[in-house]
Amino acid sequence: MKESKSQSIEFDADMLKKYDTFGPRYTSYPTALQFSPAFTERDYRDELAQSNEQGNPLSLYYHIPYCESLCFYCACNKIITHTFDRATPYLEYLHKEIVMQAALVGDQRQVNQLHFGGGTPTFLSDQQLQELMLETERHFQLAPVEQREFSIEIDPRAVRENTIAMLREFGFNRVSLGVQDFDEKVQKAVNREQSIEQTQAVLDAARQSGYQSINMDLIYGLPHQTVESFDRTLATIMGMRPERLAIYSYAHMPNRVKAQNLIKAENLPDAVTKLSLLELTINRLQEAGYVYIGMDHFALPDDELVLAKEKGTLQRNFQGYSTHADTDMIGMGVTSIGKVNNAYSQNERFEKAYFKALDAGHLPVFQGYRLSADDKLRRAVIQDLMCQGVVDFKSVENQFGIDFNSYFSQELQRLLPLQEDDLVSLSAQQIRVQPFGRLLLRNIAMVFDAYQKPTKEQRFSRVI
Repeated sequence: MKESKSQSIEFDADMLKKYDTFGPRYTSYPTALQFSPAFTERDYRDELAQSNEQGNPLSLYYHIPYCESLCFYCACNKIITHTFDRATPYLEYLHKEIVMQAALVGDQRQVNQLHFGGGTPTFLSDQQLQELMLETERHFQLAPVEQREFSIEIDPRAVRENTIAMLREFGFNRVSLGVQDFDEKVQKAVNREQSIEQTQAVLDAARQSGYQSINMDLIYGLPHQTVESFDRTLATIMGMRPERLAIYSYAHMPNRVKAQNLIKAENLPDAVTKLSLLELTINRLQEAGYVYIGMDHFALPDDELVLAKEKGTLQRNFQGYSTHADTDMIGMGVTSIGKVNNAYSQNERFEKAYFKALDAGHLPVFQGYRLSADDKLRRAVIQDLMCQGVVDFKSVENQFGIDFNSYFSQELQRLLPLQEDDLVSLSAQQIRVQPFGRLLLRNIAMVFDAYQKPTKEQRFSRVI
């Protein structure tokens, strides 16, 4: 793959096929496969108490699991229902969890990041959304408006006339719009029919309301997609000019995601077409002025993601790339994952167990993982690779008190074939990801993953 001054990319399809294996997305290290029920509520409370002593800012994540219809490709934890009252008891329990979590934090820590995910957060009524925000303001110390990054995932098919403006009044300054593809044949095949007009209306409302940033999600590799059809979708998206774009590779795992059995495998693009879709996407977006952050994320040059990458403060967490490198994340709601101090924790996956724990006065921690010294070191290296594209040996040595070349001697040997294939360049003091390697960050990161072992089981999505 060669990168010219115009940032156009020539793909080496054979090389990409060589590396198109299965691997983690590294929104955490270690990955959720290492989480265990041996990590308890007591462990979580201990980690949060230690974290409180440091006083770093907080990030809150609320999981709203409800959707009105099923998108066949979706692997998220969701509950499909047409009964809007279905969310009422759930919100009562979510409010309980907010009170309990906030009591453990006190008012000495400031919330500068908040994210509503799902499911479909706007499945909730405007009044329910307002009550959830008021409950948050009542119990947590929210940062001044200019320091906030409050975001919400939006299904353009599931908003009322005043929802976007109302959310802005609540303090949200970022929205992420689910699009996936505008081609009607593709939409019907995945049961997500959404017009350009619906999407444009939400985008216009967000701009009129003064949101700082609008993200759009697309997926390549869906049934019936062709280079020509996806090019039309990209042209439409570029005309809308969102500040950020996330272009995800569809991972067809019907054995793990029941809904994907409704997608006919024979309608999926073949490997060559899928690589062509990726090539098209990267070239089109870079030609349109977007900066390729890495993996599947793009942003306009003045966006905070780009600035954070330049400053070295970009990080990856369970929401993807983030600009807040120093925050602990408290996850609330069913199946939500948090990261506090040196541990990850996950809530109960099902409503009944979630309600039962809160009724008993317990936090609904289902499982988690406490990082070892080796985990923290490897996490830092993987974060540097995924976010900055550079690992500086001296910086890692100073932070962790190791000799990099000695500690990672085997990993550096395993990187040599990747250097020969121009994924990385190695020097006496650095690992630097090459332009071709930006497409294969997961492959590079896997070299440093102590838990990655050969297996026939498809535990992760494909890298490409």
